[in-house]
Amino acid sequence: MTNNLKDTWSRFTLMEQLGNIASEVGRAAKWHDKDVQRFDTAVEQALVLIDLTQRDPRWKGRLRELAIAKEAFADAVLGGEEYGSTLPDIERYFMQYALAARS
Repeated sequence: MTNNLKDTWSRFTLMEQLGNIASEVGRAAKWHDKDVQRFDTAVEQALVLIDLTQRDPRWKGRLRELAIAKEAFADAVLGGEEYGSTLPDIERYFMQYALAARS
């Protein structure tokens, strides 16, 4: 993770950060069972962005929610056996923030 990404990320609102995570979750959903390399890259990038959001001191009151979202995403990536999570469900969860950031 570069300092440039970290600096840029810290300029975004929470809605913008979660909206960007939605984009990566959407890419993971798109490439799931189609292209392993693109799927893995999208999953890795989504996790990096979630981690950056969790480390942002402005959102310290949202850490539990972010941890649950990360765990549900990981569950979906691994087949949803623990919680029944699916990538489309996780994408819908994050997408509401992307839509809110645009308005």
